[in-house]
Amino acid sequence: MLLAPLVLGNRRKWVRFALACSLASVLGGMLGYAIGLTVWSQIESTVFAWHLPGVNEANFAKATAWYDRYNFWIVFVAGFTPLPYKVITISAGVFFKNAGWSPFAMFLVASTVSRSARFFLVAGLMGRLGPRIAPVLDRYFNLACLLFAALLVGGFLVIKYLF
Repeated sequence: MLLAPLVLGNRRKWVRFALACSLASVLGGMLGYAIGLTVWSQIESTVFAWHLPGVNEANFAKATAWYDRYNFWIVFVAGFTPLPYKVITISAGVFFKNAGWSPFAMFLVASTVSRSARFFLVAGLMGRLGPRIAPVLDRYFNLACLLFAALLVGGFLVIKYLF
């Protein structure tokens, strides 16, 4: 975790470090979104012509349907967990064209909330508990984030299908 040494060096500045990391991450996500939005339309026919395994119009349509249905949650989960956020930001630019309400605003809210939650949680724990929490975070933080995301998604599925 890149944030840990910064916070441990000056524990009183943890809010500043978390804010800087959150802002930089969301700005990077916006760049990824812009790349997906602009570049894909220029290379789409070329990519499909390569006949790469799994890369075809049918799978593209499936991915588009997933983004149409779970757009906010895909970005949110990738932003909070160790899933590849950069890949998700680029693919969001590609697939969010059909999202229900302003696709970029939805992307921005999901990115801001999830990335900020991740960075403020790490920085807050480091700022509050100091060096003794660093080994725990290094070892278990990603697993805890995945577990949280699974419980969050599972909770929504339970609500959807039981109520």
